[in-house]
Amino acid sequence: MDARVIKKVFTTLPHTGLHWEMLVNALGTDVEIVRADHHDTPSVKTGIKDADVAILAGDISKEALDAGRNLKWVHCDHSGVNNSAHPEIFQRGIFLTSSAGRSASVLAEHIFFLMLSLVYNSRCLDRQQREHNWNNLYKDRRGLFSKTVGIIGMGHTGKAFAVRAKAFEMKVLGYGRTQEPTPEGVDKMWFSGNGDTIDQLLKESDIIVLTVRLSDETYHLIDERAFKLMKPSAYLINMARGAVVDEDALYRALADKTIAMAASDVFTKEPLPIESPLWDLPNFVITPHCTPEVPDLALNGLNIICKNIKRYKECIPLLNCLTVRDVYTKT
Repeated sequence: MDARVIKKVFTTLPHTGLHWEMLVNALGTDVEIVRADHHDTPSVKTGIKDADVAILAGDISKEALDAGRNLKWVHCDHSGVNNSAHPEIFQRGIFLTSSAGRSASVLAEHIFFLMLSLVYNSRCLDRQQREHNWNNLYKDRRGLFSKTVGIIGMGHTGKAFAVRAKAFEMKVLGYGRTQEPTPEGVDKMWFSGNGDTIDQLLKESDIIVLTVRLSDETYHLIDERAFKLMKPSAYLINMARGAVVDEDALYRALADKTIAMAASDVFTKEPLPIESPLWDLPNFVITPHCTPEVPDLALNGLNIICKNIKRYKECIPLLNCLTVRDVYTKT
């Protein structure tokens, strides 16, 4: 069986104790390990030199990538690694992986929080309570039961959400990248790899959920044209990355009632500038890019890292491995 040898690993993971021992044991005693603080740029550039593998707490900068001329694999211990998907990564044949999936369960819960906030009009409920106003808000509203939800991005979070949506007896549509068996909980799938577009999903869905990876391919995927394809009663929820949505078009769609409501945990510029008109939309719910954590986030990430160390050594395809389709050059 083919095998790869890891000679030197550079890491900015802050782990200690059992978590650190788990990483060291996975790498093996014959591997040189160099550590640095992720935010200490000079130490990162020095430590990554001559490393075969970099296991990082965050994204890899272009400066670190240039310094690590011997890199063959870079792992970023978080989910959305668009800021690491430099064209040079793929030009140099470097494997780029992430810890996507380590928080999928709570991210799926977060989507439900936003979805229920919209359906139950939580902003109006809060205002009524503060005003001591007893008023029935739901004369013309329907709950989640029997609604159609369309999920754009069928990765870990999209699949976790689909199972939960089906438990609420919703019709679930999905849009993914590469043809695969229909995921659990999904009634119908479309695939970009088959030449499918998101158009039919947008037209059929009462609620559109974004969990897609940000890349040049998905930048402003939801634009003015997309909003016009949605139902006037539709809700949009963005749990992907801010730039997947054209925020100017989003503002107009909400202000003009092209769609009914929206919610987002992510924005093109974060923190969302105080002067942004999105803050003041009555039909928009904002959470500041934060989600309650799973019981052991570090362990979840380490499990992915350790599996990939074994796979890398044994020349087996890596988990959460990005491709040239994931290149992001818009920043």
